[in-house]
Amino acid sequence: MATSTPKFTIPGLTPEQGANLAGILQSRLNALIDLHLTLKHVHWNVVGPHFIAVHEMIDPHVDEVIAMVDETAERIATLGASPMGTPGAVVGGRDWDDYSLGRATTNEHLGALDEVYINLLEDHRKAQAAVADLDPVTEDMIIAQQGKLELFHWFVRAHLESTGGQLSTDGTGSETAAADAAGGAADVTS
Repeated sequence: MATSTPKFTIPGLTPEQGANLAGILQSRLNALIDLHLTLKHVHWNVVGPHFIAVHEMIDPHVDEVIAMVDETAERIATLGASPMGTPGAVVGGRDWDDYSLGRATTNEHLGALDEVYINLLEDHRKAQAAVADLDPVTEDMIIAQQGKLELFHWFVRAHLESTGGQLSTDGTGSETAAADAAGGAADVTS
């Protein structure tokens, strides 16, 4: 969250409103920086028969997420606040646990990423709702990011889906449970 009320913000908003928006965006900045690092971690630690497909699928999305990080930080600065992107600020500002998988199969990592994206996307929607009546520019930015994040989530889920439309991670509720479920369903065909 923003540490203090900025002395100025964008025209049409009070400094308090700018600080509120910056605080909401700081939580999104923390999540996007964390996602960037998590995706690179997966990229380096994925193994198994589908290694190259998943390894190469991740990098373009990492680039998109890095662009979202920059866009979000610059919006915070535009609002008159100071974006905090240091490791300590990111870790201190998050309310979720660190990604827990190390070297694991493609399906295990994709199962865990499914849970990561579910939580990230739910929080992005909450942020969009929180800014909707306050600032259309910030809302549009969050909505555009949401679309790109949802698309990559679909890429992840396509690997976890059976031909019958069932997700191997359905109902798991945690990153490790999703990884276990997806790892046990490596060759889902029904």
